[in-house]
Parts: sequence; C-alpha cells; structure tokens
Amino acid sequence: MQKKIICTMITTALVMSLFTGCGTKESGSNTNTAKKDDYITVLVQGGSPAFEATQKTADAFKEQTGYEVKVESVPYTGVYDKLKADITASTGAYDVATIDILWMAEFAQGLLPIDDLMTDEVVNDLMPGMLAGGQIDDVNYGMPVWTNCKILMYRTDLFEDPDEMAAFKSEYGYELAPPTTWQEYRDVAKFFTRDTNGDGETDLYGTGIFGKTDGDTACCWLEESVQAGARPVVLGDDGEVLVNQKPYVDALTFLSDIVNEDKSCPPGAMEMASGEVSEMFYQGNLAMMLNWGHFYLAANNPETSKVAGKVATAPHLSGSAGVGAIPGPWYQVIPESSKKQEIAKEYVKFMYDNNELIMQNLGTAARKSLFEEYGKKEGYEFLADIQATLDGPATQNRAPIVEWNLIETEALVPAIQQALLKEKTPQEALDDAAEMIKDLLN
Repeated sequence: MQKKIICTMITTALVMSLFTGCGTKESGSNTNTAKKDDYITVLVQGGSPAFEATQKTADAFKEQTGYEVKVESVPYTGVYDKLKADITASTGAYDVATIDILWMAEFAQGLLPIDDLMTDEVVNDLMPGMLAGGQIDDVNYGMPVWTNCKILMYRTDLFEDPDEMAAFKSEYGYELAPPTTWQEYRDVAKFFTRDTNGDGETDLYGTGIFGKTDGDTACCWLEESVQAGARPVVLGDDGEVLVNQKPYVDALTFLSDIVNEDKSCPPGAMEMASGEVSEMFYQGNLAMMLNWGHFYLAANNPETSKVAGKVATAPHLSGSAGVGAIPGPWYQVIPESSKKQEIAKEYVKFMYDNNELIMQNLGTAARKSLFEEYGKKEGYEFLADIQATLDGPATQNRAPIVEWNLIETEALVPAIQQALLKEKTPQEALDDAAEMIKDLLN
C-alpha cells in the first residue's frame, strides 16, 4: 500500500511539473517552482515513530507539493518546551508539531483549528476517544497520529504449564488463566512470586507496579480508578475535585496492597515506571505486567527479550465499572503563528494518509482500518486487546485542562508514592492531593 501511495504521489508530481507556474504556494507548488523558503518545519520527539515516519515521507511530500520537510527532533520534554516558547512568543518557528494529549488543553489557544480536515471519512476511521482528545470546546486542533493503552502481557510458559495450573487450582480453587478482575490479578501475582533457584532470594515476581516520579505512575493508578467507577477523571463537570472519593481510594488501596501486603512486585517500585517494569519482564523476572500495548513487539523479539515466543496478551483488567484504561494518544497540530498554514494543513492530511508508517514503526496507529488490517498479521495479535480495552466501558481520557501537568506532578504522583511507601493511608494521601489540586486550580 505504501509503495502504491508513493508511486501515485510521484506520478502526480511529474504531471504537475508540465504545468510550471500553475501552482501557488498556498495550494501546493512543484519542485520546479519551489523557492528557497518553500519548506515547512516539523517539530517531533527524536527517535519516536513520528520522527521515523516524518523522515520516510519527506521526499514523497516534496514531490507532491514542492515543499521540503525540515525536521527538528528533540527529547520528549523538549517538544513541550520548544512549542510552548514558540506559541508564547508567536515566532512562527514551527509549522507542524507532534504532541502528547497531555499538552492539548494548554496549547489550544495558540493552535490553528483544523475542523475542515476532519471529514466524515477521517472521523469514521479513527480509534475510539481519539477525536475527543484532539478537541477543546468542540473545536478540532489535533489530527490523531497514534493511540495506545496498557494491556495485560503474560508468560505462556508459566500460565500454560500443567504443573502450575494444577498447583494454582489446588491453592485458589479455580483455573489458572490470564486475570480479568482485580482479585484474580492479586491471586496470580502472589502465586507466581517465588524463589526459583533455591538461593533464598525471590527472583520471580508476579507483576510490577509503577511508583516512579513519572506520568506513567499517575496513569497506572487512574486506570484502576476508572475501572472502579471514577467518572469523569479527577475533576467533575462542575469543577469539583474527585480524587479522594471511593473509586480513587479503592484503586490506590489495590496497588498499595500488591506492594506492601502481598509483596508480589519487585522491591524498588518507587524507581519503576513502564520502561523499568518492561525490562524486568523481558529478562524473565515477572510473570505478567500491565503495560503499553506496543511493548509486546519487544517482548517477543529474541534480540530484546529472554522470554520471546512465550508472551501473549489480554485486555486490561475489569473492575466494578468494567474494562477500562487511560489512552495515550498523540496528535499533529499547527501553531497559529505558522506563516505557511495551508501547506501545513496539507502536510497534516498527508501524514494521516500515510498513517501506516506509524503502525509499522510503533505497532499501533490512529486508524481503525489499520488496526483491523494489521491485527490479522502474525506478530500483531496484541492489537485486538488494545481495541477491546479502548472500547471498554470505563475507558476515558484525562481531564482536558491547562493545569493537568501540574496536577499530575504536584498532587497525584506524590499521593500515590506516599501510599505505596505507607507514609499515609490511601485516603489521607488523596485527601491531601485534593486540597493541593484546589490550590493549583485557584
């Protein structure tokens, strides 16, 4: 498909070159009429799927429009810092940027609305929740690039071992299987936590818990919160702070019990987030983990994982409100200060059309059609479980508010850490977090 698209682009460009002077800079020019300033500057996270896709499509975009794609790649936090500076000063340094959903509300006032790009065809092919994540006050500012969520990954060599299955049933009274509920998750995690080589030290743990000062830690807890019935996330529609209500307290108690009561996750949880937990899983030190779906590719890659070929997936857990997760979508946006808005919009649509490159580089994308196509291919089995989780009745986006990053770093993560360290009860920690959030909002 990719080759056909690029060949079509090249053919179109050759035909257009016969009509030199017919194109304009705003409607798309060709390589023969391109001027020195016929380029757009795209801001992306270095090493990310967006960076790879931007690099791979640059030549085809130039053939189609005559515009060169200049890529500025920076670390994750650099994208935020540079785009914020550009929007604040209205410098027009960037024509397109690929951003995390967490920044959408903060940047929206400095972004160009792209409602005209969100045709019925585009909207109908987007994964659940992606359209809402790119909107502020029903105005579209972000074109979805990819979405992701945490799902369950587990070791089939353990779960399908007849001896393990018999031992689990004898101890817990039901069949060993990938857990679907909180209680099953705790039971399985406790069962597999053990000393496997007889040296007196635990070397296999049932699961991993995120406690690091990181957005992953907040996301992990919020997922259990929505499964327990939290709706909406953190803030009510009237601005009421909800984080010290029962679903949030129950979720934090659940995580704290795994760490402190069951001791079925590795010590040092306060230094772990998605990267550290996944590495322990790859090394064979965890029986299962709840982690971002695309990690399945590395888990089943012999070059990166000792358990490759022994990993399967299932949807995220189900609490009283059903299966739920907090998605992690990314979007392409156009700063309103861009001097090349029309060609920037053409580029955003071009990248949507080439969304398959994101799937090939990351293992996930934005378009439902790609999930359906790739979900049938060997090695992409996990996509069905991402879809099932995103379709879950409890799945919700984080609150689209300017203060979200501050709330996460100043209130939510410290509360989670205090509970995991048993410095405070979950209720006490979240009562304090609620007061902190009120202060931040005011």
